Amino acid sequence: MSEAGRVPSPAAPPEVAAAAPDDRKGKEPEREKLPPIVSAGAGATAGLDRGSKGQISTFSSFISTVNQKKEAAENRSSPTHLVFPNIKNVRDLPPICLDVRQKQRISTEASSSEMKAPVLPEPVLPNQPKTIKDFQEDTEKAKLSGDWKAVHDFYLTTFDCFPELNAAFKKDATTSFNTIEDSGINAKFVNAVYDALLNTPQDIQKTVLKGIINSLLREWKGPRTKDDLRAYFILLQNPQFNNTSTYVIYAHLLRQIATLVEADHHFLVHWFKKLSQKRFKQLVERLLQFISLRLFPAKPEEFPPITKCSWWIPSASKVLSLLNTANSLVHPPLIPYTDFYNSTLDHIDLMEEYHTWQSFGNSHRFSFCQYPFVISIAAKKIIIQRDSEQQMISIARQSLVDKVSRRQRPDMNMLFLNMKVRRTHLVSDSLDELTRKRADLKKKLKVTFVGEAGLDMGGLTKEWFLLLIRQIFHPDYGMFTYHKDSHCHWFSSFKCDNYSEFRLVGIYA
Repeated sequence: MSEAGRVPSPAAPPEVAAAAPDDRKGKEPEREKLPPIVSAGAGATAGLDRGSKGQISTFSSFISTVNQKKEAAENRSSPTHLVFPNIKNVRDLPPICLDVRQKQRISTEASSSEMKAPVLPEPVLPNQPKTIKDFQEDTEKAKLSGDWKAVHDFYLTTFDCFPELNAAFKKDATTSFNTIEDSGINAKFVNAVYDALLNTPQDIQKTVLKGIINSLLREWKGPRTKDDLRAYFILLQNPQFNNTSTYVIYAHLLRQIATLVEADHHFLVHWFKKLSQKRFKQLVERLLQFISLRLFPAKPEEFPPITKCSWWIPSASKVLSLLNTANSLVHPPLIPYTDFYNSTLDHIDLMEEYHTWQSFGNSHRFSFCQYPFVISIAAKKIIIQRDSEQQMISIARQSLVDKVSRRQRPDMNMLFLNMKVRRTHLVSDSLDELTRKRADLKKKLKVTFVGEAGLDMGGLTKEWFLLLIRQIFHPDYGMFTYHKDSHCHWFSSFKCDNYSEFRLVGIYA
């Protein structure tokens, strides 16, 4: 949130802000998550009186002043009161915080070090008495009566902020659930709320999106709590993100998830694998559709220019990789690995993606080759073939340059991997040629049969390959066994002392 958009905190008086040490002015303010409690008005914090030298007054005078303000507030029938426990030191005072719904922040550098609040890993959650039964009853009543106020209020409150999300869907608000195997979320309740959402009036659906925007705008720096991770986990399942009109919001959600630290990703991966097959597949399909429509939008004016949102696809690919990792941890997998393929990528410049990946690896330059699980077999085949051809040309060119630099007469045969074999000793001769000419394996293959005239224009190579495969896979040769049930050849069960022939099959296949 920009500085202009922040509302100055009513709970931080000017005297406290003025007491900040001068030597900290040049430092970047550090943000801390403060646990939400009941908000207090300006009169409740007026007891922070300071002496002439800017020091906090004694504890007895402080309590006396607070009691006076409290009595005055009671006389004015003020509904809000501060209750202080029996404590012995100013530093032990409970933190003065803002109400969760005020969408305001306090810079911890703006107050003295004595008044800094401790960071709690599990903040106190708002009270949310609704159960799945209550929600379903409210929904049914709304359908019959046409009065959606109760349902609207539930969605308005639940999606307003991360603490409210946890209060609504967490199994037990008093339990931390800091384990990777249990997210602590009532999955049935989440599914029921999302299944009913798309059948509600448009104003309710818009309310949910506005609440998600507000939640994402409250972005902290530093580590996240487990409740923040639960909120991301819940929001990611929102079916509204199937609609392209919500893609701007969806992209920001994906970006925040993608930029989490590795330890947080570890939690999300193990929570993802606990999803049902139906919900898990919906997440994968939603992300693949998001990437495809960003690459080839049906209505280009619907999205921001690609130059201004170049982070959309990398963020979605990163989240997709978390789902792929979760899928691989389950046996059997939740969905087939082919469900992660994005056939849209078959129509982009695959070699440019490949060269970017070769040049920059997994650095700041994004390439789909960093996430090979989304590239289909057909696309991978194209990349391998073209890369092999380019390597053949490069090696042949280098051989020709070396020959010329030594002032030797170039020989066109040096541009090929020349195989001379006898038909009667096809396998053994091929294996010998392979062993002697390992340095030429990247060159284009050229076959000559000993004692036979003819130039290899492709026909001899094809014939050699067919004869070699026929001989190797023949049952009498003993390398492979044919299984009638599966109609496949498999490695023979006999003990083999020489695996060079298997290596030959692997290289030429």
